[in-house]
Amino acid sequence: MENATPRTQDRQSIAAIIPAYNEEKHIGDVARRTRAQLDHVLVVDDGSNDRTAERAREAGAEVIIHPQNRGKGESIKTGLRHWLDRQFDFVIILDADGQHRPEEIERFVAAAVSTAEPKLVLGNRMNDVARMPRTRRIVNRYMSKKISRVCRQEIPDTQCGFRMLHRQLIPDLLEGADRFEYETEMLIIASRKGFRIESVPISTVYSDEVSSIHPVRDTLRFFKLMRRYRKL
Repeated sequence: MENATPRTQDRQSIAAIIPAYNEEKHIGDVARRTRAQLDHVLVVDDGSNDRTAERAREAGAEVIIHPQNRGKGESIKTGLRHWLDRQFDFVIILDADGQHRPEEIERFVAAAVSTAEPKLVLGNRMNDVARMPRTRRIVNRYMSKKISRVCRQEIPDTQCGFRMLHRQLIPDLLEGADRFEYETEMLIIASRKGFRIESVPISTVYSDEVSSIHPVRDTLRFFKLMRRYRKL
């Protein structure tokens, strides 16, 4: 699938959030490439102790800094609050480590505007899993099956952080979990508010660097979250 730069009207109606923690190595490149796609790019520096904020500003991004590390979920919520009062139709979220290609933003735009129905558009890496670590592939499929059942929608890659939200959904996403499980909670909230979750294929990009996800701790948080929503 070919990529294209969003049209001028799309560039101005979409804002980006890039949560970042100690990502000085990658954030400049990610922010610069995102700025090539969109006019409004926000990096939320989640208490980094390196030059993440400096590198993001050099790349042309707006920056908000958390004095202390508060978690990816809180970083995303900081970004959502920042953009909520602006006149943007959509907000797109992507990771700071280079795993998500800003050049594929147009795929999300095309899906988001394909119908008048507000929706959440989610990246799907599961069509190209050859480069995905085996353990992550197994965990992704297991969790996606569980979350799809709770959401009552088929979602092939619930663990993908590359996603686009319609502005109507944002007010419902300003509370909730503060760490990685927030991205799962976002899907549950969206589905229970009646939003359709649509998936678009994206590239699978992995480096040799250690993931900031803690398997045992974050899996326990995941099951705690799932138990809570099953009771509602």
